[in-house]
Amino acid sequence: MRKLLLFALLLLTGCASLSGPATDSPPAPRADLPDEGEAPELTNETWLNTDAPLRLADLRGKVVLLEMWTFG
Repeated sequence: MRKLLLFALLLLTGCASLSGPATDSPPAPRADLPDEGEAPELTNETWLNTDAPLRLADLRGKVVLLEMWTFG
């Protein structure tokens, strides 16, 4: 009974579709950017919150957020 109620709620709110994805949706945005090659190695002398300097090879396959700023 609970699953049927949830299914009915999804249908009423438009969150569920039995027909699959819409075919009249606009195409996904695309950025035509040139290939600039591989990223240069990180050569910073000062690092925060790490025991040793970071290398790109050590970060391969990981999600990385870089926030670059300078003191001053």
